[in-house]
Amino acid sequence: MNVYIKALRAPFISVSVVSVLIGAVFAFTEKHFSFSLFIITVVGVAALHLAANLLNDYYDARGSDPINVRPTPFSGGSRVIQDGELKAGIVLVMSLFFFALALFSAILLIYYGRLPAVLLGLLGLFAGWAYSAPPLQLMSRGWGEIVIFFAFGPLVTLGSYCVMSESMSLEAFVMGVPMGFLIMGIIWINQFPDYQADRDAGKRTLVVRIGPKIARYFYCLIMLLSFVSIILLVGVMGFSYLTMIAFISFPLAFKAMRIAWKEYLSYEGLIPAQALTVQTAIVQGLLFVLGLFLSRYINV
Repeated sequence: MNVYIKALRAPFISVSVVSVLIGAVFAFTEKHFSFSLFIITVVGVAALHLAANLLNDYYDARGSDPINVRPTPFSGGSRVIQDGELKAGIVLVMSLFFFALALFSAILLIYYGRLPAVLLGLLGLFAGWAYSAPPLQLMSRGWGEIVIFFAFGPLVTLGSYCVMSESMSLEAFVMGVPMGFLIMGIIWINQFPDYQADRDAGKRTLVVRIGPKIARYFYCLIMLLSFVSIILLVGVMGFSYLTMIAFISFPLAFKAMRIAWKEYLSYEGLIPAQALTVQTAIVQGLLFVLGLFLSRYINV
């Protein structure tokens, strides 16, 4: 069982679940919430995330992962195929199972009359497939990072809000931008240890295209934009000042940036930065949720 859990890379779904929570709590502030629909949404989004992880492992097993000699606990795939723990075919079947689970969640949402939200979910399903699978393989074309930004940030918050409220909202879309940047940051920092293997395998991620030395500037920019976007949400979009509580997570981001700046060529030295990037996404997201929740009762 531990092998299957390892293949899922399950801890990473925490960031997508936080995005669901952001959209759902925003709907709650407008007096729209259903616990049963929330659970269905969490299951659907988590299933899509797990399916995408497995599909990525399946296709990378034919590309960069076999020649990657610098895997870390956060990058280089789950390694279950390379280590002979699971056959590639089993990983593909597991991916298809979770895609089917996501589709089942979509059918339940259609039953409850949430068709617009289902269409957003299907867009997320397409993104999860197109990121890794041919013929598109957006991860190798310099578009993968952008797809991740939207698929796990704004599209999830908007979809979650839509499930709860039965309506679309520009605010629900843009409130996913901070998380979108941080999840993009997770993908970005994880590409540094994979740089040599990705380059040699022809997997032309943005880090491969611009090189690690320049890519570290963009990593820092991505992390900073996550916090700048919160300021813009408050100042331009009129969100509650209470959401600024999310800045409590900034020291985590700052420490990650300092490590990445110095250790960008050391795959072992980057591991703390990878961990801190994930922690920043979770902590900032939960604090943003707390600010939204409090805004229903405190008008600031």
